[in-house]
Amino acid sequence: MLPPTLRALRPHQWVKNLLVFAPLLFSTPIPGAGDVLRLHDPRAWLLALAAFATFCCTASAIYLLNDVVDREEDRRHPTKRLRPIASGAVSVRRAVTMFVVLLAAAAALTVGTSDAVHSLPGADTAPGLRFFAWPPAYLALNLLYSYWGKHVVVVDCMCIAVGFQVRMLAGAAAIAVETSHWISLCTFFFALFLAFCKRYEEVGRQAETDGHTRATMRDYSEPLLNMIIGPLAALSILTYALYTVSPETVARHHTDALMYTVPVVTYGVFHYLFLVYRRSEGADPALLLFRDRPLVLSGVVYVLLVQFLLHGPGH
Repeated sequence: MLPPTLRALRPHQWVKNLLVFAPLLFSTPIPGAGDVLRLHDPRAWLLALAAFATFCCTASAIYLLNDVVDREEDRRHPTKRLRPIASGAVSVRRAVTMFVVLLAAAAALTVGTSDAVHSLPGADTAPGLRFFAWPPAYLALNLLYSYWGKHVVVVDCMCIAVGFQVRMLAGAAAIAVETSHWISLCTFFFALFLAFCKRYEEVGRQAETDGHTRATMRDYSEPLLNMIIGPLAALSILTYALYTVSPETVARHHTDALMYTVPVVTYGVFHYLFLVYRRSEGADPALLLFRDRPLVLSGVVYVLLVQFLLHGPGH
């Protein structure tokens, strides 16, 4: 129902960029800032929102570029042929203009956010790269994916997974906090799980297309993807479970109560597998997060449970 120009930006995919808010949810008191959490600092929320906007602009610019490059292949796909650029609803010239405008907006937001981070207590001593480094890294990764990675089996999905890691690390840099190694690994494995589930759906729909719409589809097969998806689902759950009980997490939050969120995460992963294998709905994970009620409910329950366990009465 959206206008073609807006649809070309794929705004429903912006839900992936909500990952930049994850460091806020798991924030702890910052050295030099007393007992104040980043979660309770309005400036931190504004910076996280700016980081979110930066990645939305960058991601939409990349989608426009990909759709321009892939428009001929997309026209042979049963659903991708309806995309605004492939269908001709948005001209290539307009798409290129929008691409330039979005990159300029992302650059301005990157500079502004990087400068504003220094206003947060403890920002100058925060470990890791500054926010300024992450949006260009994300752009470079996606350009690598667009022009090389997506044509190489397995590498295509790994590029997507690394992109999720970059979002989370950027979110931490935007509010000057440290990230857990375990949660970074969990992010990587879960994103890799989603990417291979998407490939599984695409392989299943090859019969509906006139030839292969993606070069790597010649190398993927359902038996191969089955062997990959199962272990990745297990690794996603395992690394998250280890994060909740690791000495680093317990010392940081002064509680091991996060382990009570493991059943919610486990349900979410298993329900997603159900959607992929029984409903054939793994083609667009971002869309599922809006329209599948059990997934939406489990996500809301997870966020509320984390906040209660970390910041509720007695904390």
